[in-house]
Amino acid sequence: MTDRAGTPAEPDPPAPGESATGAPEGGTAGAPEDTAAGTSGDAAAGPPEKPRRHRWLRWTALGVSVAVLAGAGAGWWFYRKLDGNITTDTGAADELRKYEKERPPASSSAARNILLIGSDSRSGEENGKYGRDRGTQRSDTVILLHLAAGKGSATAVSLPRDLMVTVPSCREADGNRTRERFAQFNQSFEAGGAACTIRTVERLTGVRIDHHMVIDFQGFKKMVDAVDGVEVCLKEPVDDADAHLKLPAGRRTLHGEQALGFVRARKSIGNGSDTDRMDRQQQFLGALVNKVQSNGVLLNPAKLYPVLDAATKSITTDEGLDSMRDLYDLARSMRAVPTERVQFLTVPRRPYAYNANRDELVQPAASRLFEQLRKDEPVAVEPGEKEKEGTGTESPPSAGAGTPSPSTSPSATPTYTGRNAAEGICS
Repeated sequence: MTDRAGTPAEPDPPAPGESATGAPEGGTAGAPEDTAAGTSGDAAAGPPEKPRRHRWLRWTALGVSVAVLAGAGAGWWFYRKLDGNITTDTGAADELRKYEKERPPASSSAARNILLIGSDSRSGEENGKYGRDRGTQRSDTVILLHLAAGKGSATAVSLPRDLMVTVPSCREADGNRTRERFAQFNQSFEAGGAACTIRTVERLTGVRIDHHMVIDFQGFKKMVDAVDGVEVCLKEPVDDADAHLKLPAGRRTLHGEQALGFVRARKSIGNGSDTDRMDRQQQFLGALVNKVQSNGVLLNPAKLYPVLDAATKSITTDEGLDSMRDLYDLARSMRAVPTERVQFLTVPRRPYAYNANRDELVQPAASRLFEQLRKDEPVAVEPGEKEKEGTGTESPPSAGAGTPSPSTSPSATPTYTGRNAAEGICS
């Protein structure tokens, strides 16, 4: 059909229910049956492939979506569980706010100082087997951890529990206040918990404590178990009933209970002194840091989750570190520090002049160390057995452990007796 100009006229639009050829939808108009059949056969051989392919793609997309949502849901559940494990020490924060005016100023750099307190609590069925519960907790181990700005180094300074210091007036658990007194350092935690210990450390060092963590016996054991144990080397057999430890000599991998006994033992390993025990604790913590930083733990979710679960269940911390986000940021900072720059040392001290069973600071070495930490300036460590580089002599024994090299000048980096995490405990 054409229009008046002789050009072919465009066909009228199909009526509802008809195809473009004017035939009802689903059939043909004027076509022989065999042709229609042939057309239908061709259609059956070709186009149905597309719908099947599309269905497969839709099911694949649905499956991937479900997997992603399930993974996200599981991740969120694990996150919330770990987050809920952490105990917040609100009491310490309230107490410290009352004494803000007497506290050292906060660091002007991005450096952070964290006080790590190992609780010698005997409360509870598990902890009770280590001694009688007197209703109080003591600080068996206290470490001042300094994280340098720029994540270049981490310095862990052990503070002896027998160090004679001035303990300020602190609020006890029952609300009463103690009087200020000159006493052993670990009495500060027994009297007023973390807040009293923080104030005592700040008075002693002039270093502002930004955060604190308290970890008990059970938490320590679980963390060691979570990394499948830590290897140590024993020069001679150990049999210590007080520390619940019995081990043969040689290279051994210690798990929870044995590891705790190893770091707590005092009478049966070494010379029986608290000095020797602190050195052993530093060696073990260095080996533990090395193990946690290994790819076998950090890159393996099956191993990493138990470590995180044990850590979060075992710590009580301030409001600035009481979430997984905060702890992740802290762990990431530690991860960025090479193990040879994770250093352990004990504050310079010697036997107390009036009681050889107590300690006192060695000056001016201790003050120099505290000043370096306050200013976020470098500190170096060397094993005590080695001769100091450039001097040919060791630090005088009378100066006490941790004393800087005799050749250290005010402008040089002070060197203290200690070790770094890269040195294996069996080195």
